[in-house]
Amino acid sequence: MNAYEYWLTFDKETKKELESITDKAELEDRFYKELEFGTGGLRGIMGAGANRMNKYTVSKATKGLADYLNAEFDGEKSVAIAFDSRNNSQFFAQTAAGVLCAAGIKVYLFDTLMPTPVLSFAVRYHNCTAGIVITASHNPKEYNGYKVYDSKGCQLVPQYADKVIAFVNAVEDIKNIPSVSLDEAEKSGRLVMIGDDTLNAFLTEVKKQSLYNEPSELKIVYTALHGTGNIPVRRILDGKNVSIVKAQELPDGDFSTVRSPNPEEKDALTLALKQAEAEGADVVIGTDPDCDRIGVGVLHNGAYTLLTGNQTGALLVDFVLKFKKDSMPKNAAVVKTIVTSGLGAAIAEKHGAKAVQTLTGFKYIGEKICRWEESGEQTFLFGYEESYGYLAGTHARDKDAVSSAMLIAEMAAYYKNKGKTLVDALDAVYAEYGYYYDCLETVVLKGKEGAEKIQSAMKSLRETGNDLFDDIDVLLDYSKGIDDLPKENVLRFDFKDGSWAAVRPSGTEPKLKMYFSVKGENREQAESRKADIHNKLYKIIAE
Repeated sequence: MNAYEYWLTFDKETKKELESITDKAELEDRFYKELEFGTGGLRGIMGAGANRMNKYTVSKATKGLADYLNAEFDGEKSVAIAFDSRNNSQFFAQTAAGVLCAAGIKVYLFDTLMPTPVLSFAVRYHNCTAGIVITASHNPKEYNGYKVYDSKGCQLVPQYADKVIAFVNAVEDIKNIPSVSLDEAEKSGRLVMIGDDTLNAFLTEVKKQSLYNEPSELKIVYTALHGTGNIPVRRILDGKNVSIVKAQELPDGDFSTVRSPNPEEKDALTLALKQAEAEGADVVIGTDPDCDRIGVGVLHNGAYTLLTGNQTGALLVDFVLKFKKDSMPKNAAVVKTIVTSGLGAAIAEKHGAKAVQTLTGFKYIGEKICRWEESGEQTFLFGYEESYGYLAGTHARDKDAVSSAMLIAEMAAYYKNKGKTLVDALDAVYAEYGYYYDCLETVVLKGKEGAEKIQSAMKSLRETGNDLFDDIDVLLDYSKGIDDLPKENVLRFDFKDGSWAAVRPSGTEPKLKMYFSVKGENREQAESRKADIHNKLYKIIAE
């Protein structure tokens, strides 16, 4: 209530919004804590309050980042800023720019919405000290977020994020954070607007990852889901037979044609699938609002099959390494996360590439790229995670749905010219490497009570996990630090038959995530095995 009373002294709009709230639970959720600047930056529901995304919480985060940059780096500092199509994204980007410029830091601000991977590229392209992208990725429309990148275009990993967090937490007077207008900043030379030239340079680098360009009759339906992918993806697929879902072509922060703009979910692709059916398209692809994730649907035996993130990743590993077999360096590596299927790793190793595992989050894959560039220990070829994010090449240090769209289209064309679909290709992979049944389930637990429930569930699983299963090989608790990886709140149950299950709280949403990777002779056997594992885990979580 003290925090609530304090916020009533802010501007008139903030006061009006807060005074209109009559639900005590709603007020508690807005003020029971401050929106935390974590290793992934900020992400939360937009609105007035300490536990919300608004101009004050964005200004606080930016002031902390500015103080960090001024304390840690000599000479001129600069930050590239991009934003997606969400409500308030451009406003939050401009707010951040004003705070940085007031702190004496030069800003390269995109003049229109732009994909997250383009921001990752722009940081190095403009020799910036850091980067910011305003996005809540695939979250529902109520959310927005704020991600910070280092000088190499990689999301901040914990050792650097912890330093920034300390500076952010030290900012106390969030009402009066210094800022300058964009006009004033531009006149002083501290603000530079960027756009087409940077995007063109990005697309030039993406095209270098192209592998297959033989003529094909492949038909594609693409949806941008009202996000940033519309222009970049259409440009990278130029010359191919691509049909656009017009109703989802233009930016719309309300994402009015979908329940949630998440290409991991089938209903987000409903319009695209209907259009594909009407047009007889071979492939459907959809990208999320900041165009770092991509979903794929495939026409097979007269119906459309949606590929999972693990399946698309495995197919891309196989495709990329097949085409690079004659030029692949001896120290080539493919990187996946600890909750990503082992199928891609098995494919990589058979092709002669090393399979490397990181913690959940593409920042850890980006970190590998940066380290290997300096050490020469490995040569990065491909990285992916089960949550529909992929990267071939090193033009970006984050998942990239623009280059992924290009490779998926080329891969589908390659197989179509052989009289096959991507489902046929996947079946061939299973025949060679064994059947993998991989899936993700989430338990949504909102608010203060939900956060406490998540903590309680993780505690119970740590205490009783070893006794849940008869055939457990090892229970891996990544919060203790494993294989030189940073500590992370993840539990993974490895079984003697090579199957595994993992549980972790989401870092960006009020969810507890359960991952399953079950090996079997066929789908039916694997699904039955997965159900048994799920029931035993869920019994603890639901208590």
